[in-house]
Amino acid sequence: MYEPLLKPFTLKSLKLRNRIVMAPMTRSKSKNHIPGEDVAAYYRRRAEGGVGLIITEGTVIGHKAAHGYPDVPNLFGDEALKGWSRVVDQVHQAGGKIFPQLWHVGSVRQTSIHQNSGADNPGHICDCQGEKIPGFAPSPIPHPHVENGEVPHEMTLEDIEEVIEAYVVAAQNAKDIGFDGIEIHAAHGYLIDQFFWSRTNKRTDRYGGEFIQDRTLFAVEVTKAIRRAVGDAFPIGMRISQWKMGDYSAKLVETSEELERFIKPLAEAGIDLFHCSTRRFYEAEFPGSSLNLAGWVKKLTGKPTITVGSIGNDIDFVAQVQKAEEGHKTLETVSRLAECLEKGEFDLAAVGRSLLADPNWLAKVIDGKADAIKPFSKDLMSELY
Repeated sequence: MYEPLLKPFTLKSLKLRNRIVMAPMTRSKSKNHIPGEDVAAYYRRRAEGGVGLIITEGTVIGHKAAHGYPDVPNLFGDEALKGWSRVVDQVHQAGGKIFPQLWHVGSVRQTSIHQNSGADNPGHICDCQGEKIPGFAPSPIPHPHVENGEVPHEMTLEDIEEVIEAYVVAAQNAKDIGFDGIEIHAAHGYLIDQFFWSRTNKRTDRYGGEFIQDRTLFAVEVTKAIRRAVGDAFPIGMRISQWKMGDYSAKLVETSEELERFIKPLAEAGIDLFHCSTRRFYEAEFPGSSLNLAGWVKKLTGKPTITVGSIGNDIDFVAQVQKAEEGHKTLETVSRLAECLEKGEFDLAAVGRSLLADPNWLAKVIDGKADAIKPFSKDLMSELY
C-alpha cells in the first residue's frame, strides 16, 4: 500500500531514497542564532528514521531586519555556518539529504524585537548593536496578523538590492558547506509573500501592480540572482501558500488561471521544486477538480511539487495545540497520500507534526505499526526535540 512513498526521486544533483520530506518547523532552539550539537542530533534522528529529505526550520539571511523571533538560526557568520556544517554532516552520515529554508520575516519584525531575545542575550537578535531596526516591507502597512503591529519601513530600491544580495550570500553559504539544495521561504505572510499579496503590497513602481504576476518581480529577481550564484545543477525550491500566518482564509489567487499567471514567472526564473503549503493536503484547491495546490502547480508548470498539510493527523494544527487533542488517523491519511503519489498528482510529501512527535514515524507507518507512533500533543510544543 505504501510503495509509492518509497520510490526514489531525482532532481538535478539531488537523489532521494524516498518521497517523504521533513517539513520546516521553527523551534527557537539555536542559542545566539547558532545551531548547536543538539540541533545536529535533532535532524540526524529524523534522517535515521528514514526521511528522504529534510527541510530545516527557517534560517535567517544576513540582513539587519531579517529576524523576527528569538533563537532562530542564522545562515551567515562563521559560528552559525560551522554549526550548520555539523548538521549537514550528521544528516549525510545517516543517509539523508537536507535543504535550509532561507527566511526574511519582513513586517512581522517589530522594533522592540531586540528587547525580547532574553535577558542573557540582549540585542543579539538584530545584530545591530542595540539599534532599533523596524520591520522592512514592500509598503508601509502594519502586518495584518501581528497584534498592534507597527508601520514597517517601506523598502527603497537600494533596500531591495541589499536584501536580494543577502539571499544570494545565504544560498552560496548553503552550497559551500554541503547542503543538497535550498528552499526560499515565500509563504505564510513573510517578506516575499508580502510582495505577492495585494493587501500588503501597494507599490506603484515595478515591484507592485494590480495583477499578481506584476507582484512576483521581487521573488523572480531573488531566484535569478541565486541561480547565477549557485549554478544550474544546484536545486532551488520555493515554499508558497495561499494562507497567511493566523489566517487560513487568505487567498493570493481565486482561480487556476490566476494561479498560472502567478506561478509561471517563478518557474521560468529558475525554481526547480515548489513546496505548496496547505492546511489539509487532501482538500481540492479549486471547484471542479480534485487537485490540491501542489497538484495544480505541477500541472501548470511541469515542475516537481511537494504537498503538505495534516499528513498523519485528522485535525488541524491550531485545534491540536489549543485543545490538546490527539487526532491520529495515520493509516487513513497516508494511504490517501500514497494514492495521489501513485497517480503523479505531486512528487513529494512533507510531514510536520507527525515527525516532530516521532522521529521514526515513517518506519512505523511502513511496518504497519501506527499504534506505536507517538502522537503530537500540546505538551510537545515546549519540547520540540
